[in-house]
Amino acid sequence: MSENKKIAVVRIRGLVNIRKTIGATLDMLRLYRKNYCVVVDNRPEIVGMLKKAKDYITWGEIDDATLKLLVEKREEKDKKFFRLQPPRKGFGRKGTKRMFSAGGALGYRGEKINDLITRMI
Repeated sequence: MSENKKIAVVRIRGLVNIRKTIGATLDMLRLYRKNYCVVVDNRPEIVGMLKKAKDYITWGEIDDATLKLLVEKREEKDKKFFRLQPPRKGFGRKGTKRMFSAGGALGYRGEKINDLITRMI
């Protein structure tokens, strides 16, 4: 992951049967429900939280154009998260229970997060 870029984090999986420690981590990231998105700084403590909750979220570096579109279309008043729709054409060919590197939707996806967010706006 490159330095000094913002990271977009999207919650993929829901609330049922989640461990308390991972649920608390997701609450600290303000990812309260499925299809919520937050934009955070690229700091080591944030990256550690992302790796802990990797089985419920996906993340990557967001570019300026996608961030501008996200703020313009989906900004909540007095809130620090974005509510998105489910993505057009689905999350991935193997669904929401596998890592992105294995064809699923979870985990780190780098620059491809911009495509996912665009499909969810």
